[in-house]
Amino acid sequence: MLVIGIDPGTAITGFGIIDEYPDRSLHMVEHGVIRTFSGTNADRRLQILHAKLTEILQTYQPQCAAVEKLYFQRNVRTALNVGQARGVIMLALSQLAIPVYEYNPMDVKLAVTGYGMAEKNQVQQMVKALLCLSEIPKPDDAADALAIAICHAHSARLSTLGN
Repeated sequence: MLVIGIDPGTAITGFGIIDEYPDRSLHMVEHGVIRTFSGTNADRRLQILHAKLTEILQTYQPQCAAVEKLYFQRNVRTALNVGQARGVIMLALSQLAIPVYEYNPMDVKLAVTGYGMAEKNQVQQMVKALLCLSEIPKPDDAADALAIAICHAHSARLSTLGN
């Protein structure tokens, strides 16, 4: 099962693509970020995000997508910008008929580390270990996206066990 995990953002959107083999092992296929620059108009930034994500989706053809749910504590402006990016991401996925699953940050931490309040470094260390990587993926947004993909792989496995 080829899964793309996406960590939404307007300036930086992280993506991570993993493959789950029949023996249930997970392997990283690709990871990276889509960057847009602050000097660019908001509508153009969203167009760039859509175009680059669509290109990635067409190249790798994942079977499903896991997207982090919107979470914010104080900064409403940031939340609105991330919400716009999430909308563009959801549009690109739906245009290619890729099923979407959404997870909140606590669910991702729980699935990857076994502890819903894990620190960022703990999550990154587990991403490295679970994907048998020699180092923590960089930048952080890409590592977060891989964690989201791992969360879905684990969740999908559990949901098939219940059926």
